[in-house]
Amino acid sequence: MNGREVIDSLLRNKKAPRMGLFDSPWWDTMAEWTNQGYPAAPESKNPVGATAHFGFDMESAGGWFDWLPKQGYDELLEETDAWSVRRNGAGAAFKYWKHKSGTPEHVDFLMSSRKIWERDYRDFVKADESRMRAEDNKKALASVRERGLWAFFGSGGLWECMRASLGDICMFETFLLDPDWALDFNRVYTDFFKEMYDMLFARAGLPDGVWLYDDLAYKNGTYCSPGTLDKLFAPFYKEIVDHLKSYGLPVVFHCCGGMEEALPMIADCGFDGLNPMERKAGCDPLKFARKYKDKLVFIGGLSAVTLENGTMEQIIGETDELMDGMREMGAAYVFGSDHSLSPNVPYKNYKAAVDHFWSRAEY
Repeated sequence: MNGREVIDSLLRNKKAPRMGLFDSPWWDTMAEWTNQGYPAAPESKNPVGATAHFGFDMESAGGWFDWLPKQGYDELLEETDAWSVRRNGAGAAFKYWKHKSGTPEHVDFLMSSRKIWERDYRDFVKADESRMRAEDNKKALASVRERGLWAFFGSGGLWECMRASLGDICMFETFLLDPDWALDFNRVYTDFFKEMYDMLFARAGLPDGVWLYDDLAYKNGTYCSPGTLDKLFAPFYKEIVDHLKSYGLPVVFHCCGGMEEALPMIADCGFDGLNPMERKAGCDPLKFARKYKDKLVFIGGLSAVTLENGTMEQIIGETDELMDGMREMGAAYVFGSDHSLSPNVPYKNYKAAVDHFWSRAEY
């Protein structure tokens, strides 16, 4: 079976002849790795693709349409040689690094009340083909398929849209003081996501599946209670998942942080896969699998801290622990890191983990 067939069988049938493999090195990680022996193309000197080099089974073919209410709005507020602060079409200002990867710093948010949402932004959240790169996605989809890989489209989800529009303080106050605004926000964006995916599939073609990215948690747990998630988000997640599944597509949910309390909601909403199960935030992939192996495929789970600082014995030991545990339970598993691969991960460490995976990937 090629990579596409393996991942498809895992997500649809919860079984395959072998485990899958997938990960996400940052662009500056790849650049750093070339100084550590990672191969580069002879002419361009750019790092070769990680998917082919390591043998990943799936690859993104795009998606990521423009969700901002006001398209094309980009106001430069402050700038140095190292970073810039820019305000976007949701009225939010973020501080971005120019020469390295990293999560942008939250600076300022204009969407601070329901009145402002309704007056200045709500009516601009309209699906439109100008918000997507359909032709690029179509070409990427064909390229991924030609290489025998499982091709997926991706986008942020409802939580990330709301948090990036209102900011943390206003968002959490809204959950308590004006939950109807949160419900209206999610209603508008649920309709938007469904229509945008309809347009994307019509123009670019059907992928093998979809990933939704919503970080509901931080290192100590979910940002809000399971009850709040169930009331304000779960019905909309289920509607989006059901809509994507009406096309016959599996749906993977990506959630960083200590998201264990959100697991029942994720499973009940019909998601097929879970990524990345962040160990340093308290996630235990084997514990998750014992309870949800009949509903979810588990993607990730190898501690980035171990990859960054561990000995070879520790890296191989944790790799064996994950693979043996999943194999013994009969759980569907795609091996990878529990977050993504930052420049702090030495190339030799990650390569050792992947080489060991391939030596015993069969179920």
